[in-house]
Amino acid sequence: MDAESLLLSLELASGSGQGLSPDRRALLLTSLMLVKRDYRYDRVLFWGRILGIVADYYIAQGLNHDQLAPRKTLYSLNCTEWSLLPPATEEMETQTSVVKGRFMGDPSHEYEHTEVQKVNEGEKVFEEEVVVQIKEETRLISIIDQIDKAVAVIPRGALFKTPFGPTHVNRTFEGLSLSEAKKLGSYFHFREAVDLKNKTLLEKANLDPSLDFMDSLEHDVPKGSWSIQMERGNALVVLRSLLWPGLTFYHAPNSKNYGYIYVGTGEKNLDLPFML
Repeated sequence: MDAESLLLSLELASGSGQGLSPDRRALLLTSLMLVKRDYRYDRVLFWGRILGIVADYYIAQGLNHDQLAPRKTLYSLNCTEWSLLPPATEEMETQTSVVKGRFMGDPSHEYEHTEVQKVNEGEKVFEEEVVVQIKEETRLISIIDQIDKAVAVIPRGALFKTPFGPTHVNRTFEGLSLSEAKKLGSYFHFREAVDLKNKTLLEKANLDPSLDFMDSLEHDVPKGSWSIQMERGNALVVLRSLLWPGLTFYHAPNSKNYGYIYVGTGEKNLDLPFML
């Protein structure tokens, strides 16, 4: 959700229980404006909150002129002091995939994981147990990146792609119509397209290259991983991810008000295929 309309956005997302205390709202509103100024971002989004046992991580993201360029991620424990996180890598994801359970809420906390490695001594091969230390900050980076790739959502038409490549905010976007807002196909993943590149020319024939350049939610696997509901007498559409519980997307039809927020433990629902 856009930091500039934070109070309205939090109000729209509050139906899912994603609320913040008045003092936290005031701190965020002020500190995110300072983050935008100091880091010279084009836009700052309040990404959400990852719940920890000792403390919670408040997450924000900075976007530059190109809206689909890699986003800069920052975290805070007190909504005042923000720390910039390094970009996620595949190695981080592999390394942190063995860690299960809740976050502690301490970036310097180290998880211990025992790996069995093969050691060669001459012609003999021995199996040796090695204790690997994994920092919680590394896990935080990886989880945020996974959630972004899997369930960050944007409505169709909110961004447009120029023939020269960069993606910009569509200033003429006035919101989805009520009938369009009820369809899962009207929402895209807020990232570079992955599945779109595999489509045939016939499947791409009816697509507008300036608007339909991202992957649609209707083709997500497993099918049924999204819940779509109308609230406040059809004045608000809410999408909730069942794959990453805690991710809520909201959009008020026929208005520019949309956004998503994640408030959860940072744990993926791996049992979802068996629940559908």
